Amino acid sequence: MCGIMGYSGYQEAVPVLIGGLRRLEYRGYDSAGIVIAENGGLTIEKRAGTLDVLVRALNNRRFTATFGIGHTRWATHGSPTDINAHPHADCSGRLAVVHNGIIENYRFLRNWLKSEGHVFKSDTDTEVLPHLIEQYYQDDLYQAVSRALEHVEGSFAVLALALDEPGRLIVARQDSPLVIGLGERENFIASDIPALLPYTQNTYLLNDGEMAEVSPDGVKVFDFNGTPVFKDVFQVNWEAEQAEKAGYDHFMLKEIHEQPRALRDTLRGRVDESCWQAVLDELDLDRGVARSLKKVFITACGTAFHAGVVGKYVIEKLARVPVEVDIASEFRYRDPLINAGDLAIVVSQSGETADTRAALREARRRGARVVAITNVVGSSVAREADSILYTWAGPEIAVASTKAYVTQLAAFYLLAVWLAGERGTLPDDEREAILRALREIDHGVETLLADADRIAALAHRYQQRECLFFIGRGLDYAVAMEGSLKLKEISYIHAEAYAAGELKHGTLALITAGVPVIALATQPDLFDKTLSNIKEVKARGAEVVTLTFASDHDTEDLGDHIIHLPPTHPVLAPILAVVPLQLFAYYAAVFRGCAVDKPRNLAKSVTVE
Repeated sequence: MCGIMGYSGYQEAVPVLIGGLRRLEYRGYDSAGIVIAENGGLTIEKRAGTLDVLVRALNNRRFTATFGIGHTRWATHGSPTDINAHPHADCSGRLAVVHNGIIENYRFLRNWLKSEGHVFKSDTDTEVLPHLIEQYYQDDLYQAVSRALEHVEGSFAVLALALDEPGRLIVARQDSPLVIGLGERENFIASDIPALLPYTQNTYLLNDGEMAEVSPDGVKVFDFNGTPVFKDVFQVNWEAEQAEKAGYDHFMLKEIHEQPRALRDTLRGRVDESCWQAVLDELDLDRGVARSLKKVFITACGTAFHAGVVGKYVIEKLARVPVEVDIASEFRYRDPLINAGDLAIVVSQSGETADTRAALREARRRGARVVAITNVVGSSVAREADSILYTWAGPEIAVASTKAYVTQLAAFYLLAVWLAGERGTLPDDEREAILRALREIDHGVETLLADADRIAALAHRYQQRECLFFIGRGLDYAVAMEGSLKLKEISYIHAEAYAAGELKHGTLALITAGVPVIALATQPDLFDKTLSNIKEVKARGAEVVTLTFASDHDTEDLGDHIIHLPPTHPVLAPILAVVPLQLFAYYAAVFRGCAVDKPRNLAKSVTVE
């Protein structure tokens, strides 16, 4: 959620820290700060607001320090102020810490430390950490951090330094990601890979319950008991350019336009065109497991949850097995009836989403086999699941997810077709028709992207409306939910998605003259029903934008504006239908002057519950 950057080496630390934090801005934040050892003391600069505010506060000063730590904070405990920004120091001003996560027992620790004479300045939970480390510090920062963490309950990625131990950084991880970048005479720490790409592609991925000592001379990793841990080097296959805007005005627009490539990469090697079968050897599931399935559970958050709703429809339709789909933050608290022999599918772009990881663990605890659909190799979800179905979307920087969503859909289609083949529930000709259309779906996305100007004109028309509704049935309702989320999260227009058949059960009370309604009508077996719903809202004065395939229907029946989707198999319509909705949300946000890549109050990877 927040961004962490650390450096120890031979270069001046401040430019490296600021550069790393720049590449972590997409995660969402409301304050920023750094700490370095300079002129016999720790220099801490931190400011509420953007990273540019911090840079101005540094006032072009020249710093010679060659090690330090930095942070961009997304406020949880305490409002976004200079005082609450990280780093936080101990009473002596000789120890400093940055932290991602939540210290759940911080009130108890704070009260105890106050009774020991420690003085607190901020409202944050994080500030207990430097004081707790100070309490145990005896000229060995590693030992002090280790002892301090014995008292901490919650999730954390911790990075600490001490004035009296130049070049030495101590890191620790529990339920919040940390990556160590390996260099020559220099090493780096970050909360996400993009911060490291200009410097190295060789990394260590810390696991939960691990600590590390980082210096220019090397990296030593230990478990929380102090036992050395051997780490394999993980080589990142992204190029630094992939995490840049490449001439686009925003990361979100770049990522929308990357969707054809992302789909091709995700499908590559997974469709056998000689017999039109889905090839998912990485799942390591045999036919017996597939055939004996009694139930599938899908759990995810936000956009990934909406992909899961599509997954429910297609797995039930093609593989004929019951599917439940849950918001991950609710899954384990409802005491789900999941058992050994069931299949749980967890979906997370980053593979670090806290609620999704908790759901994964609950499913495994109850004996279910877990398949992870994720975009990040080596992520926590990938390491903890029994099987992994990677989406090859490449780095997704914008907070509002786009290319991750369509590749998650592609993964669900592959999984549904594969299950159907193993269970014998899908005729050969239908399987071939779906896989043929899936292999060609990238061309349909390209066609829609070429019509972006028309979508922009519609977004301009409705940019100042106070509310907007999305309606659809079946698969269209699942896409309507994603379209609604995209619009509200980046343009701040109040948007709601409804199953079209529910209009008459209350929603029609909100439909008045001029209210925009975006209607999805892509499913042949539900088309006439959806057409009736369009007429219902039209009769009450709504302005209707309809997404549909070309048909023989009178266009007056379909709404005020019609967006025709390129032809494809109806079950694959969500991949195409979402593209105009993504563009609509993007241009509406641009016309309203919103921060498209960094919407207010949101963060990219939510690593706290």
